[in-house]
Parts: sequence; C-alpha cells; structure tokens
Amino acid sequence: MRRFRQFACIDWSGEAVARPRGLAVAVTQAADRPPVLLRPEGGWSRQGILDWLRAHAAAKSDLLIGVDFSPTLPFVDRGAYLPGWREEIADARSLWRLVDETCTGDAFLGVGSFVAHEEASPHFRRQVAGATRTGSAFPAGAGRLRQVESACRAQGLGNASSCFNLIGAAQVGKSSLTGMRVLHRLDGAVPVWPIDPIPAEGPVLIEIYTSLAARAAGLRRGLSKMRDAESLSAALASFGLPSVALDRHDDHSTDALVTAAWLRRAAENSALWSPAGLTPAIAATEGWTFGVA
Repeated sequence: MRRFRQFACIDWSGEAVARPRGLAVAVTQAADRPPVLLRPEGGWSRQGILDWLRAHAAAKSDLLIGVDFSPTLPFVDRGAYLPGWREEIADARSLWRLVDETCTGDAFLGVGSFVAHEEASPHFRRQVAGATRTGSAFPAGAGRLRQVESACRAQGLGNASSCFNLIGAAQVGKSSLTGMRVLHRLDGAVPVWPIDPIPAEGPVLIEIYTSLAARAAGLRRGLSKMRDAESLSAALASFGLPSVALDRHDDHSTDALVTAAWLRRAAENSALWSPAGLTPAIAATEGWTFGVA
C-alpha cells in the first residue's frame, strides 16, 4: 500500500455552464491543520480542474485526489455499458473515449450530445422539453447500478444513485458523464484507481462518496450536508482538526474540506484498498468507490 503525503477532494458538478457553482477543490496541509480551499479568480471550470490535474501530473506530486463522480456506467449486470450499441465498448477507457468524442461540440465539457444520441438516449431517464422521458432500455425502478453502488446500498452506506438517471437533486449521471470527458482528456497522465495500478510516484485519482466522509465525521444519515460554521467545525473537530473560516458555507465547499480531511486518515486503512467485492473484471469495467468495503 502506497503512502501519500498530500490529499485533495474535488466536489464535482455536471451543470452545463462555464463555471459551475458546485465545483470545489480542497487540499490538505500538515496533519494537524485543516484542509484549505483552492479558489481561482472567477471560480473553477471543468477545464480549469483538468489543467490543475495535468500540472500535478507534470510535477509528479505525491497527491491522492478524491473525485466525487462515478468514473463509469454499470457494465457487469448486463455485460455491456450500452447493450445494443453498434460497436464494442469493452472497458472504462473505451467508454471515456466514446463519451468525449460524441460530445466534441458541447461547450464547457458538457454531455448533452451523448445523452441525446439516438443509441444512448434509450438508456437514460432525462428531462426533455420540461417533461420526464424514461428511455425504453431504462429498467423499472431506480435504474441500473454498478457493483459498488449495490454494495454501498447493501452495507447501509447510502442510497447510491444510477448514473442513467439524470433527473432530481440526487442524480449523479450528468456529473459522472462530464467527469468521464475529463478522464479521457487526461489520457492516463493521472492514474485512476482501481482501473489503473497505483504507480510508485505521482498523483492518483480515486472515486469518493462525500457522504461516507460526513458519516465518519459524525453526521447522521440524511443530514450529511454542512451549511453553517458550527456543523463544519464539529465535523473537522471529529478528525482532531481546528475549524476553517469561510466567507460562505455552501455544501460543495464544506464537502470538499471534510472529505479531504477524512481521506488523509482513510487512506491509511489497508482494507479499503482491497475491498472484498472488487475483482479484476470489475476494476477494468466499473471501477470502485474508495471507502466501500
């Protein structure tokens, strides 16, 4: 198990604008200091975060980075990401390429072209002209889940949502698809665990679920969002850290801060790097959420 010196959390957003309000980046300092928010002038864009990741790759930063989006769609349940697609999509990198190349004309690394594509759209539940449209390949109920999402639910760690559901406040599909565009454009410069092996040096990306960090910090299930100074201070104190002064306490910033603090400690748990349900086939096609046993 590799030990990292620094840790970061990226709270992600699939909002189709230049600088989504939901993007936030926090990086740890010394072990006895709270993480700090990185706030570029004008706010983060997805391209800005891509450039930030490339810079850390070039510098070979000893940095473990948690990203709050799913790196793939479900595969194992049907032996395919998009059953019926005209060409084989055999692994995560093939999926990233497909999403990015389908959306070359979408501004801000958006994914509108992919979800509206004639072969992809039947798999999604989405909003069309103000009405909910459920695709013919979207199963009854909550939708298809990755193996780790099913494990997350079974272990009582949260109601992980299907990436094929693009409707509602809890949906994660749009953010995950935009994240796949970024992963494709990184082109392996920053390895993604467990899809890629962990290198001896340089930054590594992992998928995280901010609710796991909130739960570890003592927040009750269903109350995992921190929107005031008192809640943030209590969460950081649970990790033995002093509070952070913020000019605003939006849940994206607080999620990033608390999850970065949690990741510094969770990364020392060797069991979390070898979850029972993770197989080589699942790693190659679906990845895994760090923190789900």
